[in-house]
Amino acid sequence: MATSQFNLKNQQKEYLDRQQIEYQHEIGQACQMALDQRVLQFNVEPPQVKPVNHLWAKKQGVQKKKRRIPLIPEKVLDAPGLVDDYYLNVLDWSSRNLLAVGLDKSVYIWNADDGSVQEFMTTADDDYVSSIEWAQDGSYLAIGLGSGDAQIWDVDTFTKIRSMRGHTARVGVLSWDKHILSSGARDGSVWNHDVRIAKHKVQEWMGHTGEVCGLEWRPDGQLLASGGNDNLVQIWDARSSVPKHTKTNHMAAVKALAWCPWQLNLLATGGGKQDNMIHFWNTSNDTKVASVNTGSQVTSIQWSREYKEFISSHGFPSNHLSIWSYPSLNKITDLPGHDARILSTSLSPDGQTVASSASDENLKFWKVFESNKKSKELDLEQSMKRMTIR
Repeated sequence: MATSQFNLKNQQKEYLDRQQIEYQHEIGQACQMALDQRVLQFNVEPPQVKPVNHLWAKKQGVQKKKRRIPLIPEKVLDAPGLVDDYYLNVLDWSSRNLLAVGLDKSVYIWNADDGSVQEFMTTADDDYVSSIEWAQDGSYLAIGLGSGDAQIWDVDTFTKIRSMRGHTARVGVLSWDKHILSSGARDGSVWNHDVRIAKHKVQEWMGHTGEVCGLEWRPDGQLLASGGNDNLVQIWDARSSVPKHTKTNHMAAVKALAWCPWQLNLLATGGGKQDNMIHFWNTSNDTKVASVNTGSQVTSIQWSREYKEFISSHGFPSNHLSIWSYPSLNKITDLPGHDARILSTSLSPDGQTVASSASDENLKFWKVFESNKKSKELDLEQSMKRMTIR
């Protein structure tokens, strides 16, 4: 028997047979719809969509944990015989985790992995160690002497490979760029030695009228910065014989030089006790980008590789280390651990610990740039245990 249904398409009554009606009932059940209701009047609420918590969404009220900087050293070593001379550079930490320090006529090496100390070399009675610098791979140690010689030693065999003579005055600072060893002398000269060849002196730069006490190659080897007792900073292009830039802003000797590890063209320079300033230079366009008055003689600068920070060491009158943020130049903290002026600092190969040497004949180790990442740390289990380095 035929019946009638309302068709939405043509809004006319049409007669459907039993087979068609049964088919519509099946479709209605499958779609969970009642056939006596109009589709446009369907008012069953759709299911609610749960909000998605994205991993990148910021959580309200959660603050980043503030880094704790220890205000006391992790380790202290006695360093008897450390010469109290601002112009010398006798402390350096190698990529193989060996710390070398010059104590008058001798060089000693402290192994940061096992804590052992060894005497590495000794000069003649009428000479002394005036500078040291590790090669990039840590296999060789360059040693400058008061006599004007620059020597290269093999760290594995404890043997001198060669002695490069020529300077007429002491070599107070050294800096490596691959196979080129640069030496700065008391007569104001900077020599570049190619250590692979017999006639080692390949270049001489005369840009200072006073002793060269700061020397630092940029990591890419394109530029060398030198600082002197004439209060000048010279920036040298490796391809030229004249300075690319000359800076006259400092009012005292410039020993502290440091290239920024995350901004290749940024150079920091620090002046002596009549200056107390740290200046920051953009070496690409020859402009000074910032300055800060530290209030004390600046003896060294070390950039952090983990944070946008640097640490400076100081002589008169504060004799402490200071940690600064960059580029704000806000002081984060002071580390007043030495009893006399700090002469040099060096950064550990993992970038976390700074070693400082001072005229109080102490070496101190400060873990100021502890990494947030999991990495192999130096074995300094004997914290604060005093021992002599010889």
